[in-house]
Amino acid sequence: MSAETPAVSGQFTLRRTQFRAWRGTRPFWAGLFVMLGGLPIAYFPYANLQIGHLTLAMQTAGGSSSLIIGVLLVVLGFTLWFQKHVRTFAGVAAILLALVSIPLSNLGGFLIGFLLSIVGGAMAVSWVPGPSAESEPAELQMTGAGDAPEAADPDTTILKPVVGEPNDLSGTSPANGANGRHSAG
Repeated sequence: MSAETPAVSGQFTLRRTQFRAWRGTRPFWAGLFVMLGGLPIAYFPYANLQIGHLTLAMQTAGGSSSLIIGVLLVVLGFTLWFQKHVRTFAGVAAILLALVSIPLSNLGGFLIGFLLSIVGGAMAVSWVPGPSAESEPAELQMTGAGDAPEAADPDTTILKPVVGEPNDLSGTSPANGANGRHSAG
């Protein structure tokens, strides 16, 4: 594409709307925080810091545990994005991994990864899906007498006679005067 080529009108807006709809149905920000928390935990033990001509290597015996914890946190972040039904498990696991990262991986990625993972895990545990369009109750039209719906009888204190053949086979219908009592003979 060149600068003179016109962009497809509405394509960006359509993709943005689709992304917002996808993001709204899952704990997106929780997954992002958990993933961002896993990166410094996994990166710092293997990073070489250059100070002038001095190279500071932070490779320790806890480097393998840092890598495992960081990769697990990134995987949990993707799990929160694409498997929203396991959000409670993934959130609790992210919190536990963040807590374990404090003694095992340079204070949890110098507290950056620890704090991001704790916040993301807490967001994942507390996230609940919003009400769907199908679960909203249908509104009743109030066109009957008073506040009663259209098909309901507003006066329920007076017993109306049964039209047609009654379904009560015990013979104790209030319409025939038995008033719910059975005869013994």
